[in-house]
Amino acid sequence: MVRLERKIIWKSKYLNMGMNKNAIFAWASFILFIIGSSLVLLGVFKYPEYLVELAIAGLGFITIGWAFNALKGRI
Repeated sequence: MVRLERKIIWKSKYLNMGMNKNAIFAWASFILFIIGSSLVLLGVFKYPEYLVELAIAGLGFITIGWAFNALKGRI
């Protein structure tokens, strides 16, 4: 019977994570704000016939980003 061994390919002495949870919430809220603003601007400039729908969706993204920003220090 052959025994298979596990080999560690990558081993680091220091495992340093680049972002903590507050930084992740900050980036998520920033990205949601960019998506929401782009939806609103698309509705204003490119598709005026869908202005109401795109504005509502964009404001929803901005609101979720605002909630993420409010959660930054509390979780």
